[in-house]
Amino acid sequence: MFKRLMTAGLLFGMLAAAPPAHAANCALRADVVERLESKYSEALTAGGLQGNKNIQTMVEVWASEKTGTFTVILTNAQGVSCIVATGTDFFKREAPIVPDGVKS
Repeated sequence: MFKRLMTAGLLFGMLAAAPPAHAANCALRADVVERLESKYSEALTAGGLQGNKNIQTMVEVWASEKTGTFTVILTNAQGVSCIVATGTDFFKREAPIVPDGVKS
């Protein structure tokens, strides 16, 4: 559990500290989603909000088990999404089943 929280914290921390994406990597969210679905067969895998209550962006991870690709996008309140990371060899780690505590 700690490793999962640490990984998520590092991922979202890096995204929060990342410089803004170039305008060429940004478009309306609907256009970005359509391209991810049609060209890369990616689907929304994970997401969340980052920022404070005044300024928030939505972070989404899109991935395809079929192609092995993944894309991380940030979407602002105006509906503009920017691609901040892409990659290959995507894998999903299922949460381990932890049995209830053992009586001592």
